[in-house]
Amino acid sequence: MLQLQYIKDHTEEVVSRLKIKNVADIEERVAEILRLDALRRSLQARADAVKAEQNRKAKEIGALLKEGRREEAEAAKARTAELKAEERDLSARQANAEEELNAKLISLPNMPHPSVPVGKSEADNVVVGEHGAKPVLPEGALPHWELCQKYDIIDFELGNKITGAGFPVYKGKGARLQRALINFFLDEAAAAGYVEVQPPLMVNEASGLGTGQLPDKEGQMYAVPLDGFYMIPTAEVPITNMFRGEVVDACQFPIKRVGYSECFRREAGSYGKDVRGLNRLHEFSKVEIVVVEHPERSYDTLEAMKAHVGGLLDKLGLPYHILKLCGGDISFTSAMTFDFEVWSAAQERWLEVSSVSNFETFQANRMKLRFRDEQGKMQLCHTLNGSALALPRIVAALLENNQTTDGIVMPECLRPYLGFDKID
Repeated sequence: MLQLQYIKDHTEEVVSRLKIKNVADIEERVAEILRLDALRRSLQARADAVKAEQNRKAKEIGALLKEGRREEAEAAKARTAELKAEERDLSARQANAEEELNAKLISLPNMPHPSVPVGKSEADNVVVGEHGAKPVLPEGALPHWELCQKYDIIDFELGNKITGAGFPVYKGKGARLQRALINFFLDEAAAAGYVEVQPPLMVNEASGLGTGQLPDKEGQMYAVPLDGFYMIPTAEVPITNMFRGEVVDACQFPIKRVGYSECFRREAGSYGKDVRGLNRLHEFSKVEIVVVEHPERSYDTLEAMKAHVGGLLDKLGLPYHILKLCGGDISFTSAMTFDFEVWSAAQERWLEVSSVSNFETFQANRMKLRFRDEQGKMQLCHTLNGSALALPRIVAALLENNQTTDGIVMPECLRPYLGFDKID
């Protein structure tokens, strides 16, 4: 959530930068926030004045009664009753204005960093790095969903029978490949200084609000309404919310956490080639890295997180490129995001496998996550997160890119975890 004082002090900048995100009617929305804030403050000022008059009247009544001036005391009592009624009315109006103001603030997206490219959609994202060579596949190469069937390692139909489309069953070497990737990613993160946590797979509404999934992506999450819980769309949500309401020690920066979890997304509106096989699932495995950082160092940390994700892909031998997301494609909560896409050779297309983002103070303001600066003043932290990595499309690319005429060769970095060199 944007800080109200910042909106008041830098109104033109806020409007200008949110236009980069193509936020509709942004001038009107910001003007309404300022109007509600002014209304709330004027109602508070009036309520304070009324309360002060009540206190004066209370003293006046006591003095009048001591002097035997009962008629004047009764008039003062009547005026006090009027003031109490006015105070109740002002308090109710102020509470309504406060509620409406908070609703407007929480619905406003984060400002993009000034360097975020202008653009309307993913077509306007900017490639900022390309790594690795695209493989040349043997004649008759298959897409991963056919490879899964050929080697009996992932069963999409069985998952459909048990649950529905988008819930595959991993079998044999397919299940071991999943487990190997999870352990490899966790070990690499631990070597980079991330502390592993195992978070819950369900969160409450406060957690969804804290990291910005609510109210922005409510329709994309699976809800458990009887208990007021949501299935997590990413481990970012519970891991970041571990720090909700905390005042962290500045000497702890950067605070680095990593966690593996299953992730659940409704993916409403997805169709066609984007949902074939592992391309888009409702349940999938992912290792997530989260950092709580000092504001002055968060963009250096973002670069370090990019390097970490790129290092994983290098070790897996997957060709990839890095995209800097434009204003029209960046998320509601992010100030800057880099997407990593791997080349899927049999499909001849790029598949997103990671997003690395800096949210600056946006999540911290919602969560009241703070630290004391050198002067002892309370400041908001910066939060960052990244997929390191999401498994389904990594698996798809590994299967397709490494297929040979007599099996699928596994990357050397995974072989100690797998216990085999090839799927055949």
